[in-house]
Amino acid sequence: MKHRRIAHRQLPPADAHNGAPGANSLCVVRDDAVPDWVKRRVLLLNATYEPLTALPARRAVVLMAGGKADTVHEDPLGPLVRSAEWAVQIPWVIRLRSFVHVPYHARVPMTRAALMHRDRNRCAYCGAKAETIDHVVPRSRGGEHSWENCVACCASCNHRKADKLLSELGWTLRAALVPPKGRHWRLLATLPELHPTWLPYLGEGAA
Repeated sequence: MKHRRIAHRQLPPADAHNGAPGANSLCVVRDDAVPDWVKRRVLLLNATYEPLTALPARRAVVLMAGGKADTVHEDPLGPLVRSAEWAVQIPWVIRLRSFVHVPYHARVPMTRAALMHRDRNRCAYCGAKAETIDHVVPRSRGGEHSWENCVACCASCNHRKADKLLSELGWTLRAALVPPKGRHWRLLATLPELHPTWLPYLGEGAA
C-alpha cells in the first residue's frame, strides 16, 4: 500500500500539552483513510463516563497524545495517526482522565436532530420512518414551534394532514409530547447520526 505524509495546520496553543510527543505534528499514514480522518467525530466522556461532546478526530488525538484522555472504544480499522515517537488509531470513544465541571442547562434546545431522536425517527401519527417535522397544531392556526407541539412525521402523513387539526382528521398521537431531560440531550441535539459505540452513553433517547 502506498504511503505518503500529509501536513496538517498547527493547532492553537490551547490544545498543546507540555511534553506531549509530537502533538502538533500528527499525520495520517494511509491514503485511503484520509476521508475518515477529515469527517470523523469522536465521543468525549468526562472522567465519570458522562458524555460531553463529539470532538473532531484530530482534537481527540491531541488529548490522548498529551495524556489527558484514554481510549474507551477502539476502532481496529480506523485511520492510523502518528508523530515521530507516538502512534494511535482513531478511536470511537475517549474518556478524560480528570473530571471537568460543566454547567447544567435544564432546557434542551429543540433541533431537528434532537426531535428525531426523541421520536426515535418514527412518524408520531402512523409509526412509519420519519422524514420531516410537523406542527401538531399548525402554525397558521396558532401552533408554537416547541417540544410540546412538534413531532417527527413521514412525508405521507405530513401531506395528508396539511393545516388540519388532529380532531378534524380523527388522528391521535402515538406518544405524549414532552421535552427531553438530561445532560446528554444537549449533545443529541447536535448529532443527526450516532455511532453504535456511543449509544450506551447517550441514554434511551439515542436508541
